[in-house]
Amino acid sequence: MAIKKLDSIFRPKRIALVGVSNNPDSVGGITLRNLVGGGFNGVVYPVNPKREAVFGIPCYPDVKSLPKTPDLAVIMTSAQAVPQLVKDCGEAGIHGVIIMSAGFKESGDEGKKLEAQVKAEKAKFPDMRIIGPNCLGILVPGLNMNVSFASGMPKKGHVAFISQSGALCTSVLDWLTNQILDSQTLFPLATPWM
Repeated sequence: MAIKKLDSIFRPKRIALVGVSNNPDSVGGITLRNLVGGGFNGVVYPVNPKREAVFGIPCYPDVKSLPKTPDLAVIMTSAQAVPQLVKDCGEAGIHGVIIMSAGFKESGDEGKKLEAQVKAEKAKFPDMRIIGPNCLGILVPGLNMNVSFASGMPKKGHVAFISQSGALCTSVLDWLTNQILDSQTLFPLATPWM
């Protein structure tokens, strides 16, 4: 896999938040607030067929309705909706996907079947890269990009931190934000790769 294929995830110019809601304490509400309030300079497209706007930002019914193709789609819906959404993203030409939704293999046999369906849909789109499911998200301090439901943003630095465990990521992030950091330290990134 070429590194450039990961730019859609780690250097996106346009991000679709699929399933975002008006609840400020939901995964989607926190993620939208982190992106917009954190100084991300790209475009953020809220996607939810039940909303005209989310926090005053115009909302789109699906990824195929977006004015421009996003580099990254962040899925935060029920697990049952995810296989179809991965297919929709692939058909729309979206190459990077983060699945924050839970309810896959960690939840038993039904979840394992859903995860297999997601993998089958992803296989139809060879250029697509997925992080997740059941993912905390990613943080890229150099781009002021907090595509996660974690609080805080570490300073820009030269170290990457990747973990399968969202709990470990948030613990490290909490520890880092409580430290006096110079501009040469760190940044946590992500959770599981599919």
